[in-house]
Amino acid sequence: MSFSAGGAGPAAVLVPVKAFEAAKSRLAPAVDPTTRARLARSMAERVLAAAAPLPVAVVCDDPGVATWAAARGALVLRAPGIGLNRAVASGRAALAARGFARVAVVHSDLPAARNLAGLLGFEGLTLVPDRHRVGTNVLCLPSTVPFPFSYGPGSFERHLAAARASGLPVRILEPLELTWDVDLPDDVAAALAHLGPSCLPA
Repeated sequence: MSFSAGGAGPAAVLVPVKAFEAAKSRLAPAVDPTTRARLARSMAERVLAAAAPLPVAVVCDDPGVATWAAARGALVLRAPGIGLNRAVASGRAALAARGFARVAVVHSDLPAARNLAGLLGFEGLTLVPDRHRVGTNVLCLPSTVPFPFSYGPGSFERHLAAARASGLPVRILEPLELTWDVDLPDDVAAALAHLGPSCLPA
């Protein structure tokens, strides 16, 4: 569903997307640059598809990503040169200004993502860590509650502490399709083993 077709409503999905050519640099020892870019694009497309029927916004600082997102019906929120945490905060604020009460922040490197809309019925904060419980793959929260986004190594514990400090109900979900991300060379083989060859673009 395109963003314009979805309109304002109770919930939207916010996906921060890095330039595909610069994404997944930690895979460099095992994956060539062209394949890394194709993999990053394929995973991002999977995440956008998993958001249906919710409206989707893509926050980015790359013109190529902006064109890609717009072609897929997403709202493009440009956030040049401010880093991931400030970009996510600005994206959430933009969605709040458009009338959305809840936002799911979903990373774009989830090759098996599905059913994101099913996460947004909870009234408090929902966290989905990566499978190591180090990073935060999905964070669902009200659009206007103050929240210190703190992505990077160890973000899950920081986000969990902030969620608990908010005074709102907190839940942790760990479905395989959302905890499995792709960051290191070993993740590619493991993703193929657990999730099938559709993880990689044809």
